[in-house]
Amino acid sequence: MSIHPARFLLFVLLLLPAASSAQDLPTIEAKTEGMTRQAGFLPLYWDATKGELWMEIGVWDTDLLYVPSLPAGLGSNDVGLDRGLMGGEQVVRFKRVGPKVLMEAPNLQFRALTENAAERAAVADAFASSIGWGFTVAAQTGDRALVDITPFVLRDAMGVVRSLNGMQQGSFRLEGSRSAVYLERTKAFPDNTELEAQLTFLSDNPGRYVRAVASDPYAVTLRMRQSFVRLPELGSYTPRPYDPRSGSYGIEFVDYATPVSEPKEVRYLARHRLVKADPNAAVSDPVEPIVYYLDPGTPEPIRSALLDGARWWADAYEAAGFRNAFRVEMLPDTADAMDLRYNVIQWVHRSTRGWSYGRSVTDPRTGEILKGIVSLGSLRVRQDYLLAAGLLSPYRNDGAGLPPDSDPMLAMALARLRQLSAHEVGHTLGLMHNFASSVNDRASVMDYPAPLIRFTADGALTLDEAYDTGIGAWDKVAIRYSYSQFPAGVDERAELNRLLDEASDAGLLYISDTDARPQGGAHPAAHLWDNGSDPVLTLEHDMQVRSRALAQFGLGNVRAGWPLATLEEALVPVYLWHRYQIEAVAKLIGGVDYTYALRGDTQALPEAIPGARQKEALDALLKTVTPAALRLPQNLRTQLPPRPPGYAPHPELFDGHTGLTFDPYAPAEAVASLTFGMILRPERAARLVNQHDFDDDLPEFRDVLTRVFDAIWDVSVDRDDYDAELQRLVQQVWVDQLLALATNAGTAYPVRARALLNLREIQVWLEQNRGRDPETIAHRDLIYDDIQRVMTRKYEEMENRTELDTPPGSPIGQEDRGFVSRQRRRAARLEAWLPDEAWCGVE
Repeated sequence: MSIHPARFLLFVLLLLPAASSAQDLPTIEAKTEGMTRQAGFLPLYWDATKGELWMEIGVWDTDLLYVPSLPAGLGSNDVGLDRGLMGGEQVVRFKRVGPKVLMEAPNLQFRALTENAAERAAVADAFASSIGWGFTVAAQTGDRALVDITPFVLRDAMGVVRSLNGMQQGSFRLEGSRSAVYLERTKAFPDNTELEAQLTFLSDNPGRYVRAVASDPYAVTLRMRQSFVRLPELGSYTPRPYDPRSGSYGIEFVDYATPVSEPKEVRYLARHRLVKADPNAAVSDPVEPIVYYLDPGTPEPIRSALLDGARWWADAYEAAGFRNAFRVEMLPDTADAMDLRYNVIQWVHRSTRGWSYGRSVTDPRTGEILKGIVSLGSLRVRQDYLLAAGLLSPYRNDGAGLPPDSDPMLAMALARLRQLSAHEVGHTLGLMHNFASSVNDRASVMDYPAPLIRFTADGALTLDEAYDTGIGAWDKVAIRYSYSQFPAGVDERAELNRLLDEASDAGLLYISDTDARPQGGAHPAAHLWDNGSDPVLTLEHDMQVRSRALAQFGLGNVRAGWPLATLEEALVPVYLWHRYQIEAVAKLIGGVDYTYALRGDTQALPEAIPGARQKEALDALLKTVTPAALRLPQNLRTQLPPRPPGYAPHPELFDGHTGLTFDPYAPAEAVASLTFGMILRPERAARLVNQHDFDDDLPEFRDVLTRVFDAIWDVSVDRDDYDAELQRLVQQVWVDQLLALATNAGTAYPVRARALLNLREIQVWLEQNRGRDPETIAHRDLIYDDIQRVMTRKYEEMENRTELDTPPGSPIGQEDRGFVSRQRRRAARLEAWLPDEAWCGVE
């Protein structure tokens, strides 16, 4: 049978694409001719004529680490898109499927650590993986493939649009026409390839935070980096099991290959790889030391302070048996801070003060830390200086500043920076916070330290011992647990348990974030920004420091030539000096002493705080809301002028009800709200109810309510009008807090019942004690009516009452309220002449 020639030719043409498509691809060398090549882990090619970036992939079905980050940020602590911010690292694998390359992220949360391939596959198939991106192969040489990486580089890998929209900062969108590959920072290194882009985000309605920092808030340009990192070969690093007593953090996953009789959850602690050159020696040099590099953009004297503080960790590694194992140096001019080979300490600028961070690039498979990244906020040192100046009133003579070599405020601020540097580096070494170390004479730099202010022999305040120096006793324990290396044949688990038992027997405490941060927390030693082994005695000391500082506060707290209104910046931290110690003392009420004990160790079982101690704590708190404790000196009540043009109100000032002028009652309201808010935390009230049910010697919630009533109601004050008004303010704040507790649906019902009963008792007392002067009568009638609204289920009428904001304490501030409420009540008057872009926090 014959075939027509034309039909035969058509048949052959139809078969050619399927049969020869792979052979039609050019070689990588031919495709990239004329392009600029960077050799490295995943080689890069730049086509300048088309503005395209190409990447060569030669590692298939192999674990790599993918890490997005922001090498240049927005500069707003409130939004959080800071320089050096890292996204979540993720293990990925490149898979070749015909003309495609898929970037797959396996689901490592669920694994099977076994040699049985079928068992591993069964787990892998049970939980979804993710395909993060797909590429088309444009050229190949051998098993190496070339892909156009440009669209991948120009995407919003850090979720900037999602972050800005989530913070209600406007409806932003990525604008491709104003975005491009950032060649200066796009590099290929032996163990990592760095892809960077300048991305522009547009919005027609940028929010206040963005307008405060961007040169053009309608077109915000950030730099975004995506890193591919070579991971160590599995088996070359031995993970160390996580122990909740150790002070370390780590990783967690589920291993379905464990025996049924064993937990399926596997936890490894995070640590750098550190190996002794002589594994059998008690003390040895490491095979390779841990080296950190400081940002050369850090100025002096800050640079020296950060170097000094970070270097403290060398002592901890000495204690762990390593000599010359930890160094801190300046980053060389030829180095890239984002290169995997460099652990870095960055000096980060923002428009407002904010948190510093210690983050790590960590192998999600094993917990090995591959790179430490420390970001230190540059405005924190200025806040510390302001705090010190508020205490000392240093400008009492000619009003000029002090020379650096004799400036105690600068000395204190630099001492704090040394501690901060050590603290954040500690996180990148694998350590958690230890918020109980202040009880152990400042035994850890992983605490949040409050400045310890002493009195001289003549009664003056001194900053000489404000911050401790050097690494602490607990820090050495934590590093020894994570990094100690034991000779062959030694039972590692037994030695590590012995180390923690010895620390416990020595009285060293360890309590971290989840137990210390909640204001309703119960641990008597787990506090932020506190001092001393006895919270009650320390509160009394802080009250004395505060009293002395307020007594001398005045013109000596402002430099010559500065607006007098700026006195308020220094007044806020002085007046609120005791705010964190109030929180510490409150945790004794309904408190429970406990540890992260394991069965069989030497740590104690939970035990309630003794009743007498709880009552002592309550009495100490009530002393903070007496008129004598709340009053401001006469000069501060009347001589603080309104803010002048160019010095807009900001969240670091006291809120108020008086508009332009300083409200002399607002600071007292802030302290009363803090103290009573801590006493009436729903969790604390519920614990008080419960503890008395099990032990009659412990106070009940009713006992607390009665004790507060006796302290603030059934007392008299001097007929000084200011003190009388302060007492009325305290009574109003207490009732408001009690009403909020009683009407909160989340409050335990026994607590609500007792709160409502106490409110009825207050009503009865008010009926019998209406007062004599018009001010007292008006005040008590108002409170009576407020309580009556609850009793008649009309409390919703009170829900829109405006409450004053307390100036932020911890660096992160208080979300958006600090801007919105102050704009409404104190800054609306300024908007006629002050553009929104000038609204920013002051450190």
